[in-house]
Amino acid sequence: MNIENAQVQMRKGILEFCILHIISRGEIYASDMLDELTSARIMVVEGTLYPLLTRLKNAGLLDYKWVESTSGPPRKYYMLTELGRNSLESLNETWQELSDSVKLIVNRAQANGGSTPPTIQTAVDVQPAPAIVVPAVIVDSTPEPATDTPDSAPESVNIVMPEPKQDQ
Repeated sequence: MNIENAQVQMRKGILEFCILHIISRGEIYASDMLDELTSARIMVVEGTLYPLLTRLKNAGLLDYKWVESTSGPPRKYYMLTELGRNSLESLNETWQELSDSVKLIVNRAQANGGSTPPTIQTAVDVQPAPAIVVPAVIVDSTPEPATDTPDSAPESVNIVMPEPKQDQ
């Protein structure tokens, strides 16, 4: 097992979730998102963030507005749409379920004498892994068309957003 690859894949899997959380706090400029992700040790480059923001916008989860800048060109500020807020709520529930499940598995392994890291108390208590640069990610809710040559297929990660829960 390639540990570094597993770590990159884990980070890719939560990148959209983290970005939606950052935007949920209010209008934000993309470079501020990059700064926050970097300070949280989720190393993302512009070539990953901007295509992801475009796809989230096209999926109806984000909107943006242009704001004039005194120190250069206008800036694009992102905000969540109602669909984005509903999707984030669903992702929060999924994250909590996954976090609880992982804690249960890790804590059982430790109780059975497995060679695991210290007990995980809460999702925020997880010891951070070394910072890893996340390569460009293509997020899409539609499947990629089949190709005749496997070498010509683009490297991508398909992240499918759950449908928002409807009150009945």
